[in-house]
Amino acid sequence: MGVIEFELTRTVPAGIDAVFARLADIEGHNEWMPDKGSMLRRTTQTSPGAPALGTTYLDDTSYGPTPGEIAEFQPPHTLVYHWWDKTKRGSFKLEGWPAYRLEATDDETTLVHHHAKMRTYGMYRLATPFLRRIAMKERTVTLEALAASFGPGGHAVG
Repeated sequence: MGVIEFELTRTVPAGIDAVFARLADIEGHNEWMPDKGSMLRRTTQTSPGAPALGTTYLDDTSYGPTPGEIAEFQPPHTLVYHWWDKTKRGSFKLEGWPAYRLEATDDETTLVHHHAKMRTYGMYRLATPFLRRIAMKERTVTLEALAASFGPGGHAVG
């Protein structure tokens, strides 16, 4: 198996509770994710109720449908999604864990530490370097869109 792992950090011009709520609102992603530059076309929550540990969703991406679930949910500091792509026989091709660790820097600013991890399986391991570039671009676009959704002032750190 191949492993891709990296961390990005952004300052978001909003309080920690608001940032966590925006990240946890699965269908709300459709409102702030960009129409261009992202492989995500639409995301839909597939289980009932407010987002919580175990909530399921389906991402419609330019690569096809990708199911997932909330794997860790500790408001307002930690949110981890887990998504996967399987073969028709049910074996994993890819799976990923986009994780957000939030740190309040003051009442109106949040530092978002975004840890991205992806595993590739079988012949998909050969594509790991290419998939790393795609993942870096996608995760960067996501963080930039998150910061921009709260207005000016969001920026990269480090």
